[in-house]
Formats: sequence, C-alpha cells, structure tokens
Amino acid sequence: MGRIQLKQVKKAFGDVTVIPPLDLEIEDGEFVVFVGPSGCGKSTLLRLIAGLEDVTGGVIEIDGADATGLPPAKRGLAMVFQSYALYPHMSVRKNIAFPMKMAGVPQDEQEKRISDAARALNLTDYLDRRPGQLSGGQRQRVAIGRAIVREPSAFLFDEPLSNLDAALRVGMRMEISELHEKLETTMIYVTHDQVEAMTMADKIVVLQAGVVEQVGTPLDLYRAPQNRFVAGFIGSPKMNFIEGPEAANHGAHAIGIRPEHLDASTESGAWKGRVGVSEHLGSDTFLHVHDTGLAETMTVRVDGEFGLHAGDDVWLTPDPDKIHKFDAKGLRIT
Repeated sequence: MGRIQLKQVKKAFGDVTVIPPLDLEIEDGEFVVFVGPSGCGKSTLLRLIAGLEDVTGGVIEIDGADATGLPPAKRGLAMVFQSYALYPHMSVRKNIAFPMKMAGVPQDEQEKRISDAARALNLTDYLDRRPGQLSGGQRQRVAIGRAIVREPSAFLFDEPLSNLDAALRVGMRMEISELHEKLETTMIYVTHDQVEAMTMADKIVVLQAGVVEQVGTPLDLYRAPQNRFVAGFIGSPKMNFIEGPEAANHGAHAIGIRPEHLDASTESGAWKGRVGVSEHLGSDTFLHVHDTGLAETMTVRVDGEFGLHAGDDVWLTPDPDKIHKFDAKGLRIT
C-alpha cells in the first residue's frame, strides 16, 4: 500500500508562499519523479509528504488516512537523501540494521531483512566493511538498503545521485529502476535532471515556482507539452523556439521544434544558416547553427558521421508534423 494524495497543499515561509495550493495523486506502486529547476519547490514538496516540513494549508493522505499532522516516523515512509548519512564507525550490516534496532524488530527478522536487502542491492560481499571502504555508489546503495528494511509503503528519494560522477549516475539510475520493478513499491524521486526523469519515471510532475505545470508520462510530456516551460525543460538538447513572422505563418505567437525533428542538408532546405559549435558525440552530432534569421542559435541533431564543421553553410528543414505551437501566454495551441 502506498497511495498518496495531496489536497490543496500549501507551504509558506512567513509572507512568502513557496508552494501555492496544489492537488496531486500518486497511485500505489507508481514511480513518480518531481522535476524542475533549482528553487522550484520539488524538495520542499517531498519534505511535506515526509513530514519533515509542516504544511501551511491542505491535507496529505497516505492510503486514505489523513497524515497531515503525523510525525515522520508514523507515516510509513522511508527517505533517501543526496548525502548518504551513514555511521562511519559502523559496518554496512549495522548501518542497515540501525532503523530496525530502533524499532525493536526481533534479531532473526533483522537478519532476514538485511540478507534480502543486500541481495537486492548487490551488497552481500560488503556487509562487514565500513562506509569509508566503499565507493560512492556502494554507499548510496547502503543508504537505500537502510530504507528497504523498514518495509515502507513508499520510498522518497531527494536527489540521491547528485554526489556521484556521470558513470555511476547512469549505473545507479538502472539499479533504482530495477529495484522498483522488484519491490513494486511506490517511489517518489526528486531531481533537477530531466534525463533522470525521462528514463526512470512512470509519471513526471514538472514544477516551476511551486506550481505544477504538467503531470504525465515521459512520452506525454515529450510529445505534447502543455506550455513553453515544459517544452523547453523536457528533452535534451532543448527545443528550439522561433517567434515573429515564421511563427505567425503557422498561426502561433511562437513555434517550437526539437533538434531531432530538424533535417540538415548541405544543399537545400527551408532555412539557411552557418554552423557554429559542432559537438561530436560518436553516434550523434549536435550542430549549433547561427545566422538563420529565426533565433540566435538553432540546435540540430544529426548522424555522427555528418561531415559539417564550424563556418560551414547548412540548410535546415523542420518536420511539419512535429512543430509545436504556442500562444502569447506560452500555452500550447492544439
């Protein structure tokens, strides 16, 4: 059981409202990602759910029961932070066992849960080591193991991979996703990295200044962003935006086209420009094109073997079925 409902939940610090009243439903077993730029309120929202912050207004229900006034320990949730917060003098086994010891779980049950968690997280061979003898990724797995043994109704992750290098982040993304498949437990995950959101989530909640801009599956947000903010935030590299006469020709204040939906040619096309920076990534190359008369820079994704360099002329042609239209308020035109 791990269904969480937020009903007109609000958070203010004095006269400053950081989260205006919002409604949100998280179904049992879902992997939900809160994503948005720094300062958008995603960690604050997670802390409200956890009970680490008091709500200014509204109701938080967990499995149908009002949990708004409950302390964190009574909510049946387990939180994993970006800092591992492990006890350096304790072994991995004792770190994982600590919350069970505090809860008075019988010793034989503790051993069973430790063994199961270690097996799920590939930590069996490290149970007698101390945190200082582990890599960053292994320490984060220990922190997750400490959460697993509490058998919570939901896991709350607050940017758990931000202290890891790029390679470890990719590996841990996969491990957390696989863990969700094994446990089938509700997980709420906070990140500013939209790539993490796109690759891990069943459902993404995009936040800006405490306001929920859109909720949907990763493909929903990619294919049909409700406004310019979501369109520009979801997708890597970012969507290109064009205003002025070219947008007006499409009956819009502005149009957007993703880099992967532009065709590049050395011979002809709809818009002529000049290649600036060319980023070669192996299978793909990202061309940053200037002097199109449409936008300061247009980014286009081409095959890694596409042979253009800085200063070369290039013609760009958008896929007409993949052009996104927005009105003067930045809202999607369907």
